[in-house]
Amino acid sequence: MFNAVVISVLVMVILSLLRLNVVLAILFAALSAGAAAGLSFSETIEMLVSGMGGQANTALSYILLGAFAVMIGYSGITGFLVKHLINILKGKKAVLLLTIAGVACLSQNVVPVHIAFIPILIPPLLHLFDTMKLDRRAVATALTFGLKAPYVMIPAGFGLIFHGIIRDEMNANGMSINLGQIPIALLLPGIGMLCGLLFAIFITFRKDRETSVQQMRDISAAEETAATTEKKMIFTMSHFFTIVAIISALAVQLATDSLILGALTGIILMLVFRIVPFKEGENIVNDGIKMMGMIAFVMLVASGYATVLQDIGAVEELVETSSTIVGDSKFLGAVAMLFVGMIITMGIGSSFGTIPILAALFVPLCSALGFSPLATAALIGTAGAVGDAGSPASDSTLGPTSGLNADGKHNHIWDTCVPTFLHFNIPLLIFGLIAALIL
Repeated sequence: MFNAVVISVLVMVILSLLRLNVVLAILFAALSAGAAAGLSFSETIEMLVSGMGGQANTALSYILLGAFAVMIGYSGITGFLVKHLINILKGKKAVLLLTIAGVACLSQNVVPVHIAFIPILIPPLLHLFDTMKLDRRAVATALTFGLKAPYVMIPAGFGLIFHGIIRDEMNANGMSINLGQIPIALLLPGIGMLCGLLFAIFITFRKDRETSVQQMRDISAAEETAATTEKKMIFTMSHFFTIVAIISALAVQLATDSLILGALTGIILMLVFRIVPFKEGENIVNDGIKMMGMIAFVMLVASGYATVLQDIGAVEELVETSSTIVGDSKFLGAVAMLFVGMIITMGIGSSFGTIPILAALFVPLCSALGFSPLATAALIGTAGAVGDAGSPASDSTLGPTSGLNADGKHNHIWDTCVPTFLHFNIPLLIFGLIAALIL
């Protein structure tokens, strides 16, 4: 109970729930982990800073992506999308939420851009959400489902990478398994996430969101503005070149496997085509930093926090303690491993980054308890995924918040992390446990 990982994750979660800024919450969590391991504050900070470079590529990607998203909004092309969606989906909340979840799913496998689509697609739809009295927590849940469930269940795009990591790490630690077996092992946990999504859409958030007087005024003002500009909304060459820039950015990203080069390509083309005047460049970049800069910095600090947890040896200690408690019971062993995975992933904030750690620790324990390779893969994959939804430091929650909070009306912890934690981690734990015991 007094393990450094457990203590620090509790500190991070409690401070976040008390609405302390997530960056400060992670910093205090790292300091508490270091203190629990006997390190001084100076040593912990030095270790944290040394590990921040692990997410430098991601942080820069988010900043450039934010600038590109603002440029796309500046072009006015998103107005066409919003106009058609209002006409087609007005009053159809469930259809809209399932559509958003479907688009997010495509971003993991068919067109693997991960969260890159969120700051482009979601901010123009915020007015539509308010008009429909749609609870943004439902939108956050739909987005997080699309960012997680496909790579858990489907061996394509990011899913192929995730499944490949599980296979490689299990083989490296002495338990043989084929890549084709991983989707079978993770089918039940994925179905659990689908149940969580449907529960959120049709039960938890089916009622209209309460709208304040100020929000009603904002909606009325936005509708009046839309009514006066609707007749002027025609497709121009600027809109055509914006589409060219978007397609080019996507093509470069897929060809080079670099979100930085993709976003930079889009930005350059938007400037070259004069869609955004050079004199507006500074304001555009500043607005992009406002949108995504906080997310980028959270990822940097989270990377440093993960380094602290790994370097002080607290993760291994947590697993060893758990293994002594479970004895020879498969049921207790599976429960312990899933909860350990949730705690570790909540802190590190990355399913992909957690798998190598969990495989090295879980494979010997699973072998000793008599779990099959399929059951072991189910435990490792589920333990890596559980906790990612709901973690304040995960891009599966930071991404949705970046889009939904574009107008400052969406709280990262209470409106994204808490709903996604409840709707996905609980079914993941239940269905992952069932998969481990029957496979």
